[in-house]
Amino acid sequence: MIEQVLVIVASDSLQTQGMAMALASTMARQGAKVNVLLCDQAGDLALKDDKAPALKPKDLTPGQMLRGLLEQGGVARVCALYLPNSAHGKDDLIEGVQVAMPAEIAGQMLDPKIRTFTF
Repeated sequence: MIEQVLVIVASDSLQTQGMAMALASTMARQGAKVNVLLCDQAGDLALKDDKAPALKPKDLTPGQMLRGLLEQGGVARVCALYLPNSAHGKDDLIEGVQVAMPAEIAGQMLDPKIRTFTF
């Protein structure tokens, strides 16, 4: 049975975002189906023009780690409030990132088979 997880990232801290992406990627490599919800400034991870500094020891930005997670089959969404409350539109998001629908995310949060982690 494949474990499903929901990783909610709302922190604007670069290291917290990086650790969330590192753990999410590790869970994916260990066979989990990983769903990521990016809220507030963490939504910037999903932008095509991500300009965050790279983190040691792998010299990757949290946005690059997110792209790696997507390549592993992870699913990423930005919060429904992110785009309307920023200067960005759907075209600014990297390929594969969608806008979350509250009913879908609430369903995942309430599903006892899906573990939720928040950063």
